[in-house]
Amino acid sequence: MMSEQWLAEINWDEHGLIPAIAQDYQTGRVLMVAWMNAESLQLSVQEGRAIYWSRSRKKLWRKGEESGHVQKLHEVRLDCDADVIILQVEQLGGIACHTGRHSCFYRVLQNGQWISVDPVLKDPHEIYQGGKA
Repeated sequence: MMSEQWLAEINWDEHGLIPAIAQDYQTGRVLMVAWMNAESLQLSVQEGRAIYWSRSRKKLWRKGEESGHVQKLHEVRLDCDADVIILQVEQLGGIACHTGRHSCFYRVLQNGQWISVDPVLKDPHEIYQGGKA
């Protein structure tokens, strides 16, 4: 079992959280941004999969627990200010977003309007009960 010292080096915010960017480990594409606390980060490392802290539900969120779209963890990086994490992940099933898209970043600003440029790969109602993660 590894020492917990590495967790103490993180600059957690006033709520004990740090933003976590999930990035495709092969392409570098940003898939999503979520929040982690010390427990979720430690469990992610131990279990080899992305586990976040859901601020709205106030509980651990194992990515893919409902959808099956698990993020297999390949690497964890900490930025220079120790206040942002990047998770290099393998997105199982190819869908990271609750809208059924590959990435949560599917809208591009064009001529003052947000345009959806990535296709829905799977209808959210087929993924989730009620259509929302």
